[in-house]
Amino acid sequence: MDCCAFCTAASYKIKPLIESLRGKYKCTLYRDVAYAEIPIEDKSCDVFFFPYGATVCWGIPKEKGSFILGLVREFEHQHSDEVETDEFTYVQGDSPKVIDDEITLTNLDILTKLAVSYAMAQSVKLGTFEVALHKTFTLTKSIPEDLANYGKISLSRSEIRRKMGELFIERSSINLHVDVLDTPEFFWDYPELEPFYTLIAKYLDINKRVEVLNQRLDVVHELFEMLGNELNHQHSSRLEWTIIWLIIIEVTLSLMRDVFGVI
Repeated sequence: MDCCAFCTAASYKIKPLIESLRGKYKCTLYRDVAYAEIPIEDKSCDVFFFPYGATVCWGIPKEKGSFILGLVREFEHQHSDEVETDEFTYVQGDSPKVIDDEITLTNLDILTKLAVSYAMAQSVKLGTFEVALHKTFTLTKSIPEDLANYGKISLSRSEIRRKMGELFIERSSINLHVDVLDTPEFFWDYPELEPFYTLIAKYLDINKRVEVLNQRLDVVHELFEMLGNELNHQHSSRLEWTIIWLIIIEVTLSLMRDVFGVI
């Protein structure tokens, strides 16, 4: 059987979403995760909607997820232009394991699927952060190169301010949501299910990817500070030249008045 995950937005409005779904489907709210049992092509599909913009579907392949994503579209905040996706297959077996994207679970209970879904949702959310930071580095890589080659940044003050604003928005957006990559509080209530989450999180290298993400955020912070220093330098340089020209004007006027008697 197929299982797939999508990250389609910065966040979902969970309460309005589940109220909308309750009129059509069997729904439950697990903490802040909405669950719905949705029939698709005479099959029952278990779907979990996570507040940070991720959807995990059990029972359908990725290419048939458009109907599910259509249900949540009006409840999205900041829809993503590029939808991050992941897909697996799953079976029931004697012991939990993951081999070549096939998940083996000891049971197919809803809560077990939710435990696994947490890791899958975190992975696609983390993927959106990774893509966003890659774009940021691509757009700003010329800045440290200019500094290394020419000893200065070849941007005007307004361009530097714009770059600082872009970096600040990107960094803040990620920092505000990076806590979703911690171990979910759901497992405080169901500690016996945490091994299923840990199994998938380890397979998807979530901890290592989070560590790399934090390192890249540090680089963005350093770049932000470097731009701030350059802006201050340009401002100081402008003030220095203003003072120099004022002194030149004052000296010129004094010479014209006291030496040449022109004034």
